[in-house]
Amino acid sequence: MEHNLFTAKNYTNPAIFELEMKKIFSRCWHFAGLVEDLSQNNHYLTVQAGYNNLVITRNDRGGLNAFHNSCRHRGMKILEGSGKMPHRHLSCPYHDWTYNWQGKLKGLPHEKTQFKGLNKACLSLKPATVGIWRGMLWVHPDQDATPLESYFAAMSEHLAPYRIEELIEPKGETFDTVIAANWKLVVENYIDHYHLAQLHRGTLNMYDHKNAQFGFCDDHYYFWEPLSTEFHRNLTSNSPLPLLMEQDSPQLGTFVPMLFPSFGLAESESSWSIYQVIPLAADKTRVIIRTKVKNASSLSFLSQAARSAKFWTSRVKPKDSNYPNNHPLGSADFMQEDIYVCEQLQKSLTSPYFEFGPSAAHGEAPIRGFQKRVLRWLKSS
Repeated sequence: MEHNLFTAKNYTNPAIFELEMKKIFSRCWHFAGLVEDLSQNNHYLTVQAGYNNLVITRNDRGGLNAFHNSCRHRGMKILEGSGKMPHRHLSCPYHDWTYNWQGKLKGLPHEKTQFKGLNKACLSLKPATVGIWRGMLWVHPDQDATPLESYFAAMSEHLAPYRIEELIEPKGETFDTVIAANWKLVVENYIDHYHLAQLHRGTLNMYDHKNAQFGFCDDHYYFWEPLSTEFHRNLTSNSPLPLLMEQDSPQLGTFVPMLFPSFGLAESESSWSIYQVIPLAADKTRVIIRTKVKNASSLSFLSQAARSAKFWTSRVKPKDSNYPNNHPLGSADFMQEDIYVCEQLQKSLTSPYFEFGPSAAHGEAPIRGFQKRVLRWLKSS
């Protein structure tokens, strides 16, 4: 009989959460945005990577640099959010210490009288590492980080064959919410194969869950499953969006990997999405979903939606019709179903009487694999 490797405290104890921020999220590659989020010269964006706030800049020649967003004087945050560089240099708002776009300290007020003998060359901004992978910006707090391509190399054969840069992101389609649950519960729900045909039997029944293929490549989780026979039979009409794959492609299906520790991709037959899981507290997690689709005309999308409407109206149903449609289990919305489950689990974990039951040998193997990797990172020096 298989069992979970975590106890309830792994999801509720603030001290364990703080250790995860230090040992995992402060030491790994982080998604920073899509390439188009920082496509203009003289612009920047900031990223919270565990305990590290980092800034990525694109200089006037188009080059990318990444630094710790912390002045070398007293640690003040230099830039906030994202946008156009306010000056042709980086300036700390506290005491006006000034750095160039390569992070080198260039000047500070009253240097000769207040800081005699100061060697500015020793006080450059702490460098970080930035890279581009599959149309996405990634940043690491360590300047000597494992190269980005090497970090994800083992996953290359488990991803959809899309050119992400050629897809477009519809305006106003970002999903951004805070879930009252621990980040690991959100990740475990994402990779839990056992629940797909149960919780989502009315909302994700267009996929063939029985023939799903999944496992781990290094620390990353891969997942692929084919389309259901009914959905595939008339796919050109049934698809809600213009297709990204040919109907006879052997790769046709949905790729849903989870890149360690908490970044998901959902690469379906007609869309490509990121699923960003951001830990906020032991019992609070932010989830951001952004989607890209085929670069086609508005008429193509309207026509496809009209052709597929009948299929989706008959196919998608709530988990339980006894619930009202304003309840997650009666909503016929798989995201609302997932959020509801995660939040209910978090509440149960706080009970002094709670204990985990057995873990499904095959369907919940990904959860145990993920837990094993988290524990290994926590034990690292």
